[in-house]
Amino acid sequence: MLTGTTGLIDAISVLGLGHVFTANMTGNVVFLGFAAARVPGFSAVRCGCALLAFLIGAVGGGALAAAMQGTQRRWLLTASAIECGLFALSAALSAGYRASAALPNTRVMALLALTASAMGVRNATVRRLAVSDLTTTVLTLTLTGLGADSSLAGGNNPRWGRRVLAVVAMFIGAAAGAWLMLRYGLALPLAIASAGALTPIVYARRYAADADT
Repeated sequence: MLTGTTGLIDAISVLGLGHVFTANMTGNVVFLGFAAARVPGFSAVRCGCALLAFLIGAVGGGALAAAMQGTQRRWLLTASAIECGLFALSAALSAGYRASAALPNTRVMALLALTASAMGVRNATVRRLAVSDLTTTVLTLTLTGLGADSSLAGGNNPRWGRRVLAVVAMFIGAAAGAWLMLRYGLALPLAIASAGALTPIVYARRYAADADT
């Protein structure tokens, strides 16, 4: 779910907010380079806003994890609630706007800041969880692992199912995000992203250990 919503968020940002990523910061740095080279259609201000907001979210997510160390359930619930809230606020802010209608620049910047900061919180949380092949955002190393650790390369195909699932989830999320945005505007896919952010809450309530309980 988290990997799928990452594809959905990047579809929204690239197609609806002006050639900028708010989940994939590798691509965003590349787009920032395009903007610095004055390639038409790329904005250094928008890319810079997304990068800064992502870093702020990552700092907040890291600080939250440190403050709630030893209380995994409460930490996951809090981080997921923050992410869900930021996406929900983005959906409310974009209500009524379709992909064909140009958003006011101030609203675009606000949407970039909200979605990028939410993804920063998510990435900080996922990084602290440190589950192998579950980055939810970057698939380069996942694809590398699929090839380098495969039987064709002399490996034993570790966690191949999880790796393939991550790639498929990202693809489906991006395709669904683009389809929904072009037909229904920005608010609906952002609302779906907000619902997807609830996934860790379900996990935390059922499985996560918490020293306070």
